[in-house]
Amino acid sequence: MKIAIGCDHRGVEVKRKLIDLLRKLGHDVDDTGAFSAEAVDYPDIAERVAKKISGHEADRGILICGTGIGMAIAANKVPGVRAAPCHDDLTAEMSRRHNDLNVLCLSADMLG
Repeated sequence: MKIAIGCDHRGVEVKRKLIDLLRKLGHDVDDTGAFSAEAVDYPDIAERVAKKISGHEADRGILICGTGIGMAIAANKVPGVRAAPCHDDLTAEMSRRHNDLNVLCLSADMLG
């Protein structure tokens, strides 16, 4: 599966860990940034990932910011994108199963 992943400056470390895990699981990962802890505007990153989903360049997306909420709001402005912040296995599973979620939004600050 091709997964587009992006984050703002608060999610860089979480993103790096996720990319390693996803690649070990055999997924093709497209890293759209951010690449450092230098401040960036999260809507720009959300738009990059969302456009890859809507343009069928990626099967799924993952976005990471402080809470996951801002990324979800920004990504959902792109047609064909269904993004939601998920904070545990159950919300992720239910969002996928019942709402056909295609962009998972995560909190860099609140995940254990």
